[in-house]
Amino acid sequence: MVGCLCLHGFTGGPFEVQPVADYLRARTDWEIAVPTYPGHGELLHLRGVKQARWVEEAERAFLALRQKHDTLYVVGFSMGGMIAAYLAAKYQCQKVVLLSASAFYLNPIHLQDELSAWLRMKQSHAPHDEWMYKQYWHRVTKTPVSALFQFRKLVKALKPSFSQITAQTLIVQGKKDGLVPLKSAHYIYETIPSDQKKLLYLKDSRHMICHDVNSEELLTEVYTFLQER
Repeated sequence: MVGCLCLHGFTGGPFEVQPVADYLRARTDWEIAVPTYPGHGELLHLRGVKQARWVEEAERAFLALRQKHDTLYVVGFSMGGMIAAYLAAKYQCQKVVLLSASAFYLNPIHLQDELSAWLRMKQSHAPHDEWMYKQYWHRVTKTPVSALFQFRKLVKALKPSFSQITAQTLIVQGKKDGLVPLKSAHYIYETIPSDQKKLLYLKDSRHMICHDVNSEELLTEVYTFLQER
């Protein structure tokens, strides 16, 4: 049986990758694990939490799956993509999926642009867009500077992992991502030595790729990639 770990991003929670987890659960008999890092989730309590604890929680969940399953997949979104790369390099899992992986730092100016875009959508009164805007706004107002420092420290520490990945890899990023620059996906693709890798750009998606307009395409691509022999 397959064990699949889905990892959320910085200041986020399982909801960020829930569409992927739900899609896979509905179509497979795999065990899907979606851990929450310390200080993360619906209520953020990031002050004083070290980045090593985020990595440790993801690693704990991965090792729990490894005790039960021979085939292991890791799906990581944003900062979760960095942790997924670390786990794939260290433990040699079979497949890894990197969604909007933050190999380069999030830019506060880009964040403002991203929020402005979601605000315009919020004003359209679409329930999903309004929910997404609230998620972003909650993060902006509840994230201490110390947590941003820990995020940058994590990225710097785990970035070398890409050059050690031998697993089959799918890299996906939205072309309208206002948080992680497009060069991040290109850098990851060029750095991973595996010859079994694919880079996909979703033309209308922003950073929250699992919840955006190309989400159905994304879910199909991830499922197909993980099912392939």
